[in-house]
Amino acid sequence: MSSPAHIETSNAIVSPQTSLSLRLALLTIFAVTLWRVVMLYFNTTDLFVDEAQYWFWGQNLDFGYYSKPPMIAWVIRLFNALGRSDSTFWIRLSAPLFHMTTALVLMRASRRIAGPEIEPWVGVTFTTLPAVSLSSTLVSTDTIQILFVSIAIWAFFGLNKRASATEALILGISLGLAFLTKYSVLFMLPGVAVAMITLASARVAWRDVIIAAIAGAIVVSPNLLWNLSHDIATVRHTEAIAHWDGGGKDAGILFHLRSGLEFLAAQFGVVGPVIFFAMLWATRRMFRGASSALEKKLIWLSVPIVALITMQALFAKAYANWAVTAYSAGTILAVWMLKDTKRGLTTSLIINGIPAILLPVLTVFAGDLKLPNGELVMKRYVGRSAISLKVADVAGQAHLDTIVADNRDILADLFYTLKGKPYHVYARNFGGFPNSYYEQMFSLPADTKANVLYVATAPLDCRAGNSEMVSTWKPDFGYMKDKTLYAYSVSPSCLAPAP
Repeated sequence: MSSPAHIETSNAIVSPQTSLSLRLALLTIFAVTLWRVVMLYFNTTDLFVDEAQYWFWGQNLDFGYYSKPPMIAWVIRLFNALGRSDSTFWIRLSAPLFHMTTALVLMRASRRIAGPEIEPWVGVTFTTLPAVSLSSTLVSTDTIQILFVSIAIWAFFGLNKRASATEALILGISLGLAFLTKYSVLFMLPGVAVAMITLASARVAWRDVIIAAIAGAIVVSPNLLWNLSHDIATVRHTEAIAHWDGGGKDAGILFHLRSGLEFLAAQFGVVGPVIFFAMLWATRRMFRGASSALEKKLIWLSVPIVALITMQALFAKAYANWAVTAYSAGTILAVWMLKDTKRGLTTSLIINGIPAILLPVLTVFAGDLKLPNGELVMKRYVGRSAISLKVADVAGQAHLDTIVADNRDILADLFYTLKGKPYHVYARNFGGFPNSYYEQMFSLPADTKANVLYVATAPLDCRAGNSEMVSTWKPDFGYMKDKTLYAYSVSPSCLAPAP
């Protein structure tokens, strides 16, 4: 590929009726971010199971972990160090700040490809996406990854116009960091390749491609080496949750079709109905031969990601958030498609703005707001620390200082809630490939002799040692409401892996 000097030929003039000043856009983004940070301070939810696990990873820094690459652990550890606290506020604070930064980066990226007219709308549109509003209330890999993807897109757009070793380095490093956050960034590559092959405006000088590839390879190499030295644990876990082993092959065709359609329908909720419709509309225009080069480039950087993961959902399994990398370029694409109509952009902003304001409020009153059936709206995010404190109370009454569990949700919160308390927490080892990070790295030591407190969600049948039930109870609220929990004083031989 020769060094491109191509400048977008598409008209970048936006109708005055959609005008939004840069100053107002920035004020909106900063105001929404401040709202999220303030509400985060008063957030009453417990750490979700994944959040607690990420925090625990941050206490045990490494180049890789059982189910994810290491970036999220590094980010949490950094913010905990900055705040000198591992409270839920400091664990989650990176989320709204990363999203704010992503909005600003996308604004600059949109200026590079389409001019300054849509720049303000791109920022406020991204800031109010439902997925952004939700993930600003907790810490997740998606929040971090989409920032690095957006930086990569900014650099890519620059390299489409001129060769630059510096921006090639930024492209490679940002894609490498996105990979260290979540492997789903790989879903971007087919669309990028097609764009570079078919569109002159998407081409990058070969020298810059090589620089970016080398930089990216250097960044990801520690994680690849970690996987090789840990039985490719992260890759095997990813394969397991995606059912690439054919676990869903016995399901009927209607089941697979429904799974694919459910994933596709969920995307209307992830980014809002207007934004996702605009992306689909752009795709239709491309197949009808009505798209500009600018539209085609944005389509190839976004829509194929959704298409590939929809296929994954059709044949195996996929979660709605797996397509998050599509919505860096996808947000710019949607705003571009809606630029000539005030109704489209303002309607989207109103629809998406409501959850942007209300979702943080829900987290503040998580223990009070209920659905018509009496269940808490935030049921999944409360009651976790209460279980851990109950377990500690039971262990104290039984005069046991070692606690063992096999449930990942329970283990995650035990490690967080009981930090600094006089208890040792371990996972039960079932033998074979571990079922969780806790079993992989913090299994009950084989040389343990004294009785331990074993907490389980099902009765224990011990035939290899002695066991005594010391407590059983049903949590009266939260994610395990009305489920029976069992606590036993057992000899370690009861929990040993089967031969």
